[in-house]
Formats: sequence, structure tokens, C-alpha cells
Amino acid sequence: MTHIALYRAWRPQTFRDMVGQQHIVQTLQNAIKEDRVSHAYLFNGPRGTGKTTTAKVLAKAVNCESGPAVEPCNECDACRGITAGHIMDVVEIDAASNRGIDEIRDIRDKVRYAPSEVRYKVYIIDEVHMLTSEAFNALLKTLEEPPAHVIFILATTEPHKLPATIISRCQRFDFRQVSLAEQSERLHEICKEEGIAAEDDAIAYIARLSEGGMRDAISLLEQVAAFGGGSITLDGAVDVTGGMAADQFYELAEAVRDRDVGAVMPLVESLTQAGKSADKCMENLIYYFRDLLVLKLAPQGGAATERVVDADRFRAMADAFTPDRLFRMIDTLNSYQSEMKHAAQSQTLFEVALMKICTIGDSREGTSAGDAAQPSGGAASSSAEVGRLRQQVEQLERKLEQLLQNVPAAGGGAVGGGAAARAGANGNRPAFNNRSGGSNSVSVRTPVKLGPYLSAASSSETGQVRMKWSELLQRVKETKITVHAWLMDGEPVSVVDGTVLVAFKNTMHRETTEKPTHKEIIERVLQSVFGEPLQLATVMIKEWQSATDNGSGTPDEAFELQSDMPDAAPAQPKWVEEAVKLFGEELVVVKEDF
Repeated sequence: MTHIALYRAWRPQTFRDMVGQQHIVQTLQNAIKEDRVSHAYLFNGPRGTGKTTTAKVLAKAVNCESGPAVEPCNECDACRGITAGHIMDVVEIDAASNRGIDEIRDIRDKVRYAPSEVRYKVYIIDEVHMLTSEAFNALLKTLEEPPAHVIFILATTEPHKLPATIISRCQRFDFRQVSLAEQSERLHEICKEEGIAAEDDAIAYIARLSEGGMRDAISLLEQVAAFGGGSITLDGAVDVTGGMAADQFYELAEAVRDRDVGAVMPLVESLTQAGKSADKCMENLIYYFRDLLVLKLAPQGGAATERVVDADRFRAMADAFTPDRLFRMIDTLNSYQSEMKHAAQSQTLFEVALMKICTIGDSREGTSAGDAAQPSGGAASSSAEVGRLRQQVEQLERKLEQLLQNVPAAGGGAVGGGAAARAGANGNRPAFNNRSGGSNSVSVRTPVKLGPYLSAASSSETGQVRMKWSELLQRVKETKITVHAWLMDGEPVSVVDGTVLVAFKNTMHRETTEKPTHKEIIERVLQSVFGEPLQLATVMIKEWQSATDNGSGTPDEAFELQSDMPDAAPAQPKWVEEAVKLFGEELVVVKEDF
């Protein structure tokens, strides 16, 4: 018996024969019983779930000579004619090959005529999402005002591609995938009626491969039956479908568990020699690790393990993996599976995917020392190194916090006694910078009253600096873009005796700009722009605005002018040197409270 003959022999002829769609069947039967049949239906769902078959059964039910009946009799001339495709009033159209406006116009012209052989004209448009926009527009008018004797049934696997105006004029039914239990029951029934001896594991395996499509399940059943000469075994089903046997799954999973790349490659080669396709092996392997994950997270849920006969060995394999590792392995295999669809060397990608999952550790943050020591664990070793570096950084940060809290008060004589104390009270601290060549320098700000700068805020010199400030920023950017990024936060507010006062909004930007190397660049650009040597001084914008509101610069409103005093710099602690090594001198600013 050919596949077509077998499928047609077991194709549902009544509503009671439909598998897995009882909710739709009951709704349609009630509509027929109460004479509330709609003029348009939309059947959508995965392939092979019975959309077109249900449409034909509905056409027979409404046109049955003993009806309309909730079940067609399949004995009258109308039922037999619709089953055989002889009734001209029941038309099935494949929209994939008849998708243009001309075909839909032809339908629109013919629906106005009454049916000649049966009670209703029924138009079944399969794969309706393939119609063009013009064809949908032509169909829309007919769906809005259909004749009473016409029923449209639209079937599609991709309802999201249909215009909303079409969907809104149809009763929508969502067909679901047929469950494994329902498929297995129907396949066993077919085998019994056809005299085919079948193993339960083989039937379950075929049902799983069909992915919820009853049509695909029957097709695979006949293919496996033909291979086995009238009997169906699990090994035969695995061979004929290009899948992997339970032992092959276990050997691959064992090699991945042990991160043994050397054992993976011979296994892949043996699969290739056996004629297994790389994409099918990848698909089956994803299902295998998925079953391991389900058993790991829901041990009481009865995970589906049709591909594995030895449940105890399967459970032991699940215990050898952590859920995190299984999640990451499945993600990796899935990404490579997507690439395999367009790859010329799919087997190579399959091998690379297996080697990749062999190197995946048990956590994202790092792996144990044992994992890092594995010869094939390059990724795990890298993760361990990152983890150690992160721990070192955290320890260094804690040391910095402790030392900053316990730093003894520095002598005020080096800075200016009470003036330095006032500066410390205002939150200004010396910045330590490890300059090139290993010499230490300390940036110390000398307190200066804001009074003179307030008086010169409206001077012509200040105005000139403001007008040329954009040019200066551009010159600084061309010299060193990082300095430009910090200086952008400031704006010139006054110029006194060759010193340009710049007010900053952000303390970090101000302190970074005041570093000797940065300050030297800015002062050099100042001289090139204005043709005379100018020095840079900084202040916080809130201090400047406060002084402006008060109208004069008092001693409490002093800002701090930076000057380099290498001789006065104390030796830097070891932790400062380590911080500079880790982060670089540009990012290290050590603050002390006086």
C-alpha cells in the first residue's frame, strides 16, 4: 500500500474521526445543530493538524442529503461526491499556486450563482496567506456581503500574514498540535487494522518526530513499515528517519560531560559513515539535552524520554550536569543549528558545536580549578582567570576604602596651615598621580580669594576668552580627545593677571582636568590660541554662583589654584601602585581628607 493510499485510507471522514481537535469539532457541530453556520471561517494551525480535512468534513455535513447533520453520512451522493472531489459546488483552491487577483475575481463572479448540485457552495482556500494584496482586496468585498448560499473556509499556517480586515470577517479556529498520547493511540490503531507489528517505543518515537502533525506521523509510520517489511522496531525507525540510537546519544553525552573532545570526533565520524545527516543529529541532540534538563528540573514530572530505553542510565546522565550548563549547551546548539540551515559544510558546524559545548563550564562567573585544568577546557580556564581577576579587584577596592577612612591627617604647614584646613572642609583634596618615569608628584591647590575674579567677570579679556572658547576646545580635541572630554564640562567665567578661571559642574571632571599632564596640554593650547602665556585655574560652578550671589569674594569663598610640587610629594603606598597597574594612571585618583 502506497503512502498516499494509506493516508487517504485513514483520513478522517467524519467529525468523530478527528484527532486532537475536539474543541473545534464541538463548536462546529453545535453551529450546524442550531442552524448558525457562519459565512466565513479561518482555520489556522501547524501543518498536518487537520485544517483542510475539517473543512471538507464541514462541507459534507452542511450538504449531506440527510442534513445539515452534525455528522455526514458518507453514503449519500453528496457526501460521496465531495469525498471524491466530483461536486463542482465544493471548490478547493491552493492559494500558493493561485494567488493572483484574476483567480479571486473569478471566484467573486461565480459566487452570485446558486449551487447546482448541493445545498451550499463551499470554497476552501488553502495556504490563504500566500494571496497578494490585490487578491485580498478583491476577496474582502465578497466576505463583507456574501450570498446566503456560500461558505468560505480559509486555511493557513501563518495567520499573522493575513490582513486584519480579512480576519475580522471570519470565525477563527486555532488548531493545536496533536498530543503524543493521541498520536500513539491512532498509530497503534492503524497498525492493528493493517496487520503491522509495532513496538511501543517505535510508535512513541515516530509520534515524537512528527511534532504534533498527524499527517506526518502517518507518513513516517508507512515509511518505517516499508523498511521493516511489515514490522516496526525502534532501531528500524531510528535508521530510516536518520536519527540517533540511544547508545549513540549516551556516548556523545558522556564525552560532553567529561569535556573529552578526543572522544567526540570519532563518534561524529561514525555517525557520518552510517549516513546520518548533521542537521538531523543536531536536532535530536537538542531534544536529548532538553529531556535531561526537564528531568533535572522536574524529576516528578515524567519527562518524555522516547529516545532512551534505559531510564536509570538516562537519570544518572541528568545528575552529571548542572541546569546552568544544560541551558547554555542548548543555547549553543540552537545557535549552530540556525547557521547550519545556510552552511555548505554542515558536518563541520556540527563538530564545532560539539567541541564548543565540551568547553562550557558549570557557571557563568567562573569554574573550579579542576575544570580549568582540563586540557580541553580553554573556555573554562579563561572564565577562571576572569574570576580571579575580579576577586583581586574587589579586594583592592576594599583596601582602598579602608585606607581612605584611616588615613592620618597631613601636616598643614606644607600647604598653608589654616587655609589648607579650610580647603579640606570645602571638599578639595590633593590628587596623587603616578607620572611616567616613576617619579611621584602631588597636585596641591593654593587657596585664592574669588574677589578679583568676580570683579573681572565682565572684563574685555574675559569676553575674548569666552568668544574663542569653542576654538580652544576644538584645538584641545585635536591634541588629545580625552582631555577635551573632561574640559567640555567647564566654562570660562573670568580672566585675571594671565589666569583663566574655569567653572566645572562635575567634581570628577574638574579633578581630572587639573592633572599636571592634562593641565599642561590645556595651557599650551591657551597660549597658541591667544598668543600669550595663560594659566588655568578651576572652581566648582556652585561655589562661583554662591560667590556671585554674595557680591564679593570672602575668605570662606576661596577656591584652590593647582600647582605641581614634586618635592613635597610623599612616597605612594603599594596599593596605589597596584591600582595604577590594574586600571592605568588616567583612571586612578586617590583622595585624602585633611
